[in-house]
Amino acid sequence: MSHPSQFSLLGKRRFLPFFLTQSLGAFNDNVFKQSLILAILYKLSISGDRTLWVNLCALLFILPFFLFSALAGQFGEKFDKDALIRVIKIGEIVIMAVGATGFVFDHLWMMLAALFAMGTHSALFGPVKYSIMPQALREEELVGGNGLVEMGTFLAILAGTISAGVMMSQAHYAPVVSTAIVGVAVLGYLASRAIPPAAADTPQLKLDWNIFSQSWATLKMGLRQAPAVSRSVVGNSWFWFVGAIYLTQIPAYAKDWLNGDETVVTLILTVFSVGIALGSVLCEKLSGRKVEIGLVPFGSFGLTLFGLLLWWHSGDFAQGPANNDWLTVLGIGQAWWVLLDILGLGVFGGFYIVPLYALIQSRTAENERARVIAANNILNALFMVVSAIVSILLLSFAKLSIPQLFLVVSVMNIAVNAYIFKIVPEFTMRFMIWLLSHSMYRVEHRDLERIPDEGAALLVCNHVSFVDALLITGAVRRPIRFVMYYKIFQLPVLNFIFRTAGAIPIAGRGEDLLIYDQAFKRIAACLADGELVCIFPEGKLTGDGEISEFKSGVTTILAQTPVPVIPLALQGLWGSFFSRDPAKGFFRRLWSRVTLAAGQPVPAEDAKPSRLRARVSELRGEGR
Repeated sequence: MSHPSQFSLLGKRRFLPFFLTQSLGAFNDNVFKQSLILAILYKLSISGDRTLWVNLCALLFILPFFLFSALAGQFGEKFDKDALIRVIKIGEIVIMAVGATGFVFDHLWMMLAALFAMGTHSALFGPVKYSIMPQALREEELVGGNGLVEMGTFLAILAGTISAGVMMSQAHYAPVVSTAIVGVAVLGYLASRAIPPAAADTPQLKLDWNIFSQSWATLKMGLRQAPAVSRSVVGNSWFWFVGAIYLTQIPAYAKDWLNGDETVVTLILTVFSVGIALGSVLCEKLSGRKVEIGLVPFGSFGLTLFGLLLWWHSGDFAQGPANNDWLTVLGIGQAWWVLLDILGLGVFGGFYIVPLYALIQSRTAENERARVIAANNILNALFMVVSAIVSILLLSFAKLSIPQLFLVVSVMNIAVNAYIFKIVPEFTMRFMIWLLSHSMYRVEHRDLERIPDEGAALLVCNHVSFVDALLITGAVRRPIRFVMYYKIFQLPVLNFIFRTAGAIPIAGRGEDLLIYDQAFKRIAACLADGELVCIFPEGKLTGDGEISEFKSGVTTILAQTPVPVIPLALQGLWGSFFSRDPAKGFFRRLWSRVTLAAGQPVPAEDAKPSRLRARVSELRGEGR
């Protein structure tokens, strides 16, 4: 079944105004911040160390995330989100008017005050930005929507940075910058007026104005979520730790290691931002329009790999003329390898960050979502500050070079994500499933929307190979409890996946009565809790590719817990490496096309084994 591209969201009112609002905000942030930094470095009459003022700018922009994210999380749950966004955007117009006045009169402290206020604006906007999306988007649109937002954010950051450079190069820069920042703020407010209503999640919430106690309480709330959510918050913040190190070092890296001028800095920023945007929008296709956290280990692997390659490929630029422009640098063969490494960092960064945001949004309770995102923002800010401290210690005191810093960060990335994946094995399990369904097989889905988005149901499917459960898990959005023969459940490597997924081992009544009885008790409990349970009613793998008689286990299950039954059929697995085809081989039918089809739900009272077998046979068709 074909699905509209994620870009079709840009044509829908429930997404486009919000997308424009947040993109214009990110653009304006960076126009103002970068213009101020360039003014300090090149335009204003300032006594003392100018780099100190630049570092003060970084501090003033990040400090509000510590101070006001907890309050922003409360706002995001207590008030209607569309109205709250419009109030924040009105505030942006006022802030930019103050900043514009500072530029016109060369008043540094006024500009610094506006920068702090813009940081506050961004801190207030963050929780409502990510908590409004689950209200506006359907579940299958969440990954695509997050991908578009991340793409828009990083391209807006790049465009704002470049635009600031162009405007500040003008002889009369002040009126140009002032007009631009106020004009963009007005456009952001106008875009926000078209955002559809988004009701408050917890309108009765009592605000706690003590920013320090509430920040600590909010942070604890975020870290006390279910392990998958809390570790996603940590993983998200770790990404900003890594990203902050790379982005902070790019100017010095371009100058000292690529022997380039300011245009080379812009080139690297462009390649990195395009990589992030590309990785973000590819997430929807690679994830099959669902929240696929299996992409997170894949993204982590790429961040480490391309970080190591960047260190490796940086060694040949130590000698040579300085201040080369970007065209001259592109004339050096080694530069292409460096740019490819930076592009890879961006692409795999997108694979890493988009599923984490989508998981946090989808698995957090509505009445806590904004505050959990606020906790994430607090932790992001903390990690970014720590990244600056680590960089100073390693570069200034340990006397590492910038490429060696990249090497250290790449090794640290292995350790941090190994910890996350160990604590939450679901990441690793989903990665192995994703890898299987995107390497040995090309899995097509047909009518899987017939599987309910919530509530209990029993799935019945033909049993063709040892990896049937993995392929079904990779295709269906909801978690599934599989009932499988206990000897398959115990297979090495696959056992880790089955245990992590909560599979239920079963034995024949004559083999092990205890396992048999425990299996039916667990099945009944799972269905009573509203979960999906999948069984293979043939009771064994097919030995000839045909569908055997369905056993009476399905009748026993439905007698205890009557729920709708969804017939499923796998086609194309017979003859593959994991089937029992005598003529199989590892390379036979490699990258073969496999179809998983779902039929119409069958009421429990009509779900006789023979009738279900006929339904599954009809779904599968003639192919095996």
